[in-house]
Amino acid sequence: MCGIVGYVGKQSAAPIILEGLRRLEYRGYDSAGISVITPDGLAMRKRKGKIDEGLAKLLKVQPLAGGLGIGHTRWATHGPPSDENSHPHQDASGRIAVVHNGIIENFDRLKDRQIKAGHHFLSATDTEVLAHLIGEHYERQRAANVIPPAGIHPLAHAVMEALREVIGTYGIAVVCADYPGVIIGARRGSPLIIGVGDGENLLASDATAVAPHTRQVVYLNDYDVATLTADRFTVASLGSDTAQVQISQLEFSPEAAERGEFAHYMLKEIFEQPRTVANALRGRVDLEDGTAKFGGLNLTTAELRAIDQIVITACGTSWHAALVGEYLFEEFAHIPVEVEYASEFRYRNAPIETDTLVLAITQSGETADTLASLRETRRRGHKVLAICNVVGSTIAREADGGIYLHAGPEIGVASTKAFTSQVTALTLLALHMGRIRMLSLNRGRQILQALEAIPAQIERILGQNATIERLAKKYAGARNFFFLGRQYNFPVALEGALKLKEISYIHAEGYPAAEMKHGPIALIDDTTPSVVIIPSDAMYDKTLSNLEVVKARKGPVIAIATEGNSTLAKQVDDIIYVPATLEPLFPLLAVVPLQLLAYHIAVARGCDVDKPRNLAKSVTVE
Repeated sequence: MCGIVGYVGKQSAAPIILEGLRRLEYRGYDSAGISVITPDGLAMRKRKGKIDEGLAKLLKVQPLAGGLGIGHTRWATHGPPSDENSHPHQDASGRIAVVHNGIIENFDRLKDRQIKAGHHFLSATDTEVLAHLIGEHYERQRAANVIPPAGIHPLAHAVMEALREVIGTYGIAVVCADYPGVIIGARRGSPLIIGVGDGENLLASDATAVAPHTRQVVYLNDYDVATLTADRFTVASLGSDTAQVQISQLEFSPEAAERGEFAHYMLKEIFEQPRTVANALRGRVDLEDGTAKFGGLNLTTAELRAIDQIVITACGTSWHAALVGEYLFEEFAHIPVEVEYASEFRYRNAPIETDTLVLAITQSGETADTLASLRETRRRGHKVLAICNVVGSTIAREADGGIYLHAGPEIGVASTKAFTSQVTALTLLALHMGRIRMLSLNRGRQILQALEAIPAQIERILGQNATIERLAKKYAGARNFFFLGRQYNFPVALEGALKLKEISYIHAEGYPAAEMKHGPIALIDDTTPSVVIIPSDAMYDKTLSNLEVVKARKGPVIAIATEGNSTLAKQVDDIIYVPATLEPLFPLLAVVPLQLLAYHIAVARGCDVDKPRNLAKSVTVE
């Protein structure tokens, strides 16, 4: 959450930072701002609102000239969205500017101390307190002629001393008018990377911001403090005598983060799913042995066979994918599975048996609660595998092993392609675990063949986009929705409800279909549509009975059904057909029309699909 961009080099900093902020706006769009060191000193521009509606217009009227600067796009935590609370923030002298992603938990105590010392504050943010704290240490060092340790820049030394007083999380960029060629960056619990250029260097909270300028990046670790100039960078550590620095190559092109011909990133990413599911399968299908193969699990077959329980921890859409995974592991491998919200699991003293494997599922690899769960689990001595989309992310680096999704950057705040990629990876891992236990060769081959058909089947569903758009317009005025499914399709019902509520602001709930009669059916009336996922599977007759209960109360029903089921069309108000597949794989198909339905309803209601209110991508704060 929140986006940070810094630039130092030969080019004009402001346009580069502004474009980088646009690329990161999915991380927060309450306000945006830039500080540049100009020939006249440190200058700042910031405005409430989305970038193009505020900051960009301001910069046209009041441009900034200079080759070094930092910028920020905000998702509000401390203090409501306003010009005053926008980043950057300055210290008491006005010579230091700071942008910050994270939460300083002890800011109130620090602020009380500073107020008693005569400090005045212009905002309600914790970040301004941090800026003043850095300024205090900087001024104290100058007054005492403190010589920093060898290799540490004076501004970096002030930042490091200030951060030793801080409790909380941060990804920060700091500049000072006294050093017009230096940017300091630091992180703890909030992602930050260095983009390594030729005669220029960049700092950002996400690789999409630096991709147009360089393919070489350094992923900073917690407690790292980086010093950037145009020609070089150094990294020190608050936590040890040395910092580990490794230059990595970005695995995606700048074009992968563009919308292209699509009206919204979300729609683009929905339509990318045939390719992203194929990417998740590529190189992992072993038809001869009827199993999946992985290169990064870092667990032997004997270690995997010894596992007698799996705990999956995740948040949001990833949690719904985890629920599908629970069904997959229990059916394919007969291993009991617990699915935990990471935000709850990290604080529980849950008893975990010795031979338990923990799976952490995350698109960004930076989700704060999932990362905390991973660290706590590893502290207890358990193996943790990550299912993650971002190479080089913190969770990917700290897990014992894992599976990359290779889905490319996901910009839309409402996750789509990550879900199908996660479910694909979970299916492959469950199959692998099953084959080293009791799953037959023939069943393994059957699953793999059905998996390989999924990308083409998703293409066929996407071909119904216009039909689903017309259906969406019919129901766009509804105030409430229910999404119902059974077994494998119950998590898909939850995901369908989440997609609708987060981008269209319609109240929506997902339930196991049979649970409607245990209370929620009281809300059914002729204005409340129910989306019923009803494939032609072993649960068809049971689900049909649940559907009839809704119809008997005059509730409109939209069915997601298997192709060829012509009789069901007479029993429901509307129907969307998806191709036939194996029961465990139906979620990969059923979720696609739900994504499209949510998207088109949001568009019909005039909602900002890619920037839904109050939401941001990659939740890196509690």
